[in-house]
Amino acid sequence: MQHEPPAPSLKLSLIPCTVLIALLGANVCFFGDDASSGPNQVALLLSGLLASLLGRMVLGLNYREIELRAIKSIVLAMEAIIILLIVGCIISLWILSGIVPTMIYYGIKALNPTVFLLIACLICSLVSLAIGSSWSTMGTVGVALIGIGKALGFPDALVAGAIISGAYLGDKMSPLSDTTNLAPAAAGSELFTHIRHMFYTTIPAYTLAVLAFAGIGLLYTPGRYDPAMIQDIVSTLEGAFQIRWHLLLVPLLVIVLAARRVPAIPALVIGGLLGALVAVLAQPQQCVAKTGDDFTLAAGYIRILDTAYNGFVMKSGHPVVDDLLSRGGMVNMFSTVSLIMMAMFFGGTMEATGMLPRIARAILSKVHGVASLVGATVGTCILFNIFAAEQYLAIVIPGRMFRTAYEKLGLAPRNLSRALEDGATVTSVLVPWNTCGAFASSVLGVATLAYLPFCFFNLASPVISIATAAMRFGIVYESKPSAPEP
Repeated sequence: MQHEPPAPSLKLSLIPCTVLIALLGANVCFFGDDASSGPNQVALLLSGLLASLLGRMVLGLNYREIELRAIKSIVLAMEAIIILLIVGCIISLWILSGIVPTMIYYGIKALNPTVFLLIACLICSLVSLAIGSSWSTMGTVGVALIGIGKALGFPDALVAGAIISGAYLGDKMSPLSDTTNLAPAAAGSELFTHIRHMFYTTIPAYTLAVLAFAGIGLLYTPGRYDPAMIQDIVSTLEGAFQIRWHLLLVPLLVIVLAARRVPAIPALVIGGLLGALVAVLAQPQQCVAKTGDDFTLAAGYIRILDTAYNGFVMKSGHPVVDDLLSRGGMVNMFSTVSLIMMAMFFGGTMEATGMLPRIARAILSKVHGVASLVGATVGTCILFNIFAAEQYLAIVIPGRMFRTAYEKLGLAPRNLSRALEDGATVTSVLVPWNTCGAFASSVLGVATLAYLPFCFFNLASPVISIATAAMRFGIVYESKPSAPEP
């Protein structure tokens, strides 16, 4: 007779998590912003192996099965990894083609420091609502806004906070967003009912973010802002690239493709190919081996492939412009890819050994009413973002876990789907080793822990979600509770 392996205790389940937190904390202390460029990958790998060994030695599980399930969890992140590599190519090709320099050029001339942060947040909000993707928003207009903010004298972390706050409004609210569709599916709600119900928590959180960025713009004086330097940057861009407004049609086409529900990978590949074509047609002086060489198709081909893989390197002699435009490339995404893979390995081992579900059940056991149920849901979503490192898992698994609890209290499924978005979708980008946090850090060039304090929308959303539940504001009942609330 085959016996079921023993379920892990809460103390045992917390051991790998405690070790991981200790290692990550040590990495931040010793390596600072470089912690995610190698040290955190090792910490996640060691913590995952520790969970596997505990599962084998203490719980008697088959080590090979744990390992295979952990590897399968890495497969779940393969689409995100491929998108990340493609975006690395796009960034460098769009710089080579003059698309990003054109965005920066017009942005610098049109914006001023007083309204820049507010406008950056609003632009990213509109784009993400139109296309339903925070990743595409950050990887296109976000890159340009980082450059504009740097030229205007703003810290990169502050600008990244405005970009991410705006980008995640659409990721949470757009009917075109994967997470906006996934949350009601996991909770048993309906898409547009779910979106309407999120207004109770999203409008207050977004209003706070907009007011914060508007206030900072009015009160904050950028440290490096100098009108003469701005003109110098503009002149350098004009000298290095052919600045033409029609170059902006390429990112506009990518936005249109995303809005028409073209899958992310082909839409982004089209954007990259168009960037390469525009580079040959509009910037032949950039598509040569050395300045002053004559353009040939062979030289252009070599230059485009080298730039797509290794990234664009600007050598204008102007330090600010060189720093602005030396970025992108597939190879520069490899550190982030390894971080995502190791994070998924750790989450997979924790799931395979039953340790992550055990921690979640411990949270569920403390639920005694509506406020604590919503708080537990939000907290569990954040927990899964940290330890499973993938926002889709942070939506689906807690949705499955808490669905019955909401039904017992007579709560409509839209309450659960809203809590899943408030807890999982918006906080995923705040975790350095989560797929979303790793992506944002790579494309924007800002460490996750550096931009985290300025992601006002993302920070406010879970807090407001719990607060509104405690006040019974926006709570919808579908039936009488099967058991009275304490």
